[in-house]
Amino acid sequence: MPNRITQLFNIKYPIIQAGMIWNSGWRLASAASNSGILGLIGAGSMYPNVLRKHIQKCKAATDKPFGVNVPMLYPNIEEIMGIIVEEGVKIVFTSAGNPKTWTKWLQDKGITVVHVVSSVKFALKAQDAGVNAIVAEGFEAGGHNGRDETTTLTLIPMVKEQLKIPLIAAGGIATGRAMLACMVLGADGVQIGSRFVASEESSAHQAFKQVVVDAKEGDTQLTLKELAPVRLIKNKFYNDLQELYKTAPTPEQLKELLGRARAKRGMFEGDLEDGELEIGQIAGLIYDIKPVAQIVSDMVEEFEEAKHNVESL
Repeated sequence: MPNRITQLFNIKYPIIQAGMIWNSGWRLASAASNSGILGLIGAGSMYPNVLRKHIQKCKAATDKPFGVNVPMLYPNIEEIMGIIVEEGVKIVFTSAGNPKTWTKWLQDKGITVVHVVSSVKFALKAQDAGVNAIVAEGFEAGGHNGRDETTTLTLIPMVKEQLKIPLIAAGGIATGRAMLACMVLGADGVQIGSRFVASEESSAHQAFKQVVVDAKEGDTQLTLKELAPVRLIKNKFYNDLQELYKTAPTPEQLKELLGRARAKRGMFEGDLEDGELEIGQIAGLIYDIKPVAQIVSDMVEEFEEAKHNVESL
């Protein structure tokens, strides 16, 4: 299924495995790339020296293209970007910041730059900044999210109307049918996170993977909008947060409850009570933990079958 995204990244299928904190280390990224899609290492949860090791291990595990996702609010951003260049990474996905800051600097070093947005406004700003492609992520997505609560079904055609560069859809996509729907709406490809959390190669704790598989419709909620909106599975920490909200807390009080490293405790260390469990609404359609290669194969097969069924209507 060659198109603008497969050509941009030199991959077989227009699918990107999202760079997710505590979930997407070198094992997941290399397995994704070896399966014919674009694997991403999530730098947001890595110290610079840890990121370097993951890049090196990924290079050893695949000869296919892979990239790094970098939240630009990262405190060691200069060091992170330096390592990416030194290690010869050719694809960078940026998020949570102004794309003008790093896009040209990276492109001058031969790096393809993609920026993640959650609105038409920021998609156009990223296009003006010169990025090579956009990820438009809907409200359904897990982890940190946009404030406008625009769903993927609405966001993708709105962005497509005004965008000239390639468009990648994200948020609520875990099946071949959803991939086809996004492409019918105008996306050139899809970025998938939650489905790959529940993979054998994900660096997430096994207990967290099982919670994702067990999740049903309504088990996640977007919260902490006063700090940075994040979609979480409802657990003890989430319930504690809701109790605090009843007191009309200040942002400082919310930060105090949140504390430090709560996402690591939940997703990486498997603390299902007091950890932060970030996942998308689509968890309600994820029923098993499978190897990445099988997930990709199933998705592509379902995409082709759904496409055939639509064409035969």
